[in-house]
Amino acid sequence: MNVVDSSGWLEYFANGANADFFATPIEDVSQLVVPSISLLEVFKRITQQRGERDAAKAVTQMHGGLIIDLDESLALSAARISLGLNLSLADSVILATARAYDAVLWTQDADFKGIDRVKYLGKKHVH
Repeated sequence: MNVVDSSGWLEYFANGANADFFATPIEDVSQLVVPSISLLEVFKRITQQRGERDAAKAVTQMHGGLIIDLDESLALSAARISLGLNLSLADSVILATARAYDAVLWTQDADFKGIDRVKYLGKKHVH
């Protein structure tokens, strides 16, 4: 199973320099788990950048994977992860979801660098 961090989704939708890295887990929808908080982050950011219509299209594509709502168990697990690894609320929920589904987390967010079962590729900046 795979979870793609919100930064990865945004990179994929923007066809950024690391888009190909995220294409593999995103396009294998049978193995894709999507934390509901990623819907929030992606919808918000794309709405800010390109408008709500493009954001709605992105969220529709994200629904190809299994959407996981934040329940009590995940919330408490995320709190423990946040305390232990000093991660933000959203990052801790995403990592807790990945761990609950024994999934690999794909990201370009340096906050996840070095964490077990995380595939990290540093963000490439186009000059």
